[in-house]
Amino acid sequence: MEPRIARPYRHVQDSYRALTALEASTRDDSVLPHAVQELVRLRASQINGCGFCVDMHSHDALDSGESAERLFSVAAWREAPWFTPPRSGPHWP
Repeated sequence: MEPRIARPYRHVQDSYRALTALEASTRDDSVLPHAVQELVRLRASQINGCGFCVDMHSHDALDSGESAERLFSVAAWREAPWFTPPRSGPHWP
């Protein structure tokens, strides 16, 4: 897959730095399992319409052990039977 914009971070360097800092602050496996973090990133990429990011986070989620069923249905996570509220932790929407 070829990206629509080659090296997009070169065009918005300050925004990219802020985005990577925000993303780095969310990498805590004790709060959210790594595979679920990748699903969240995948969903954000779908909402933002970034094909390159959707491809990247799909592969990252699979590499993290996420199931194909959950990966394929992340766009409709509220209706999918394999997304359930956690038993403890932060409020589930």
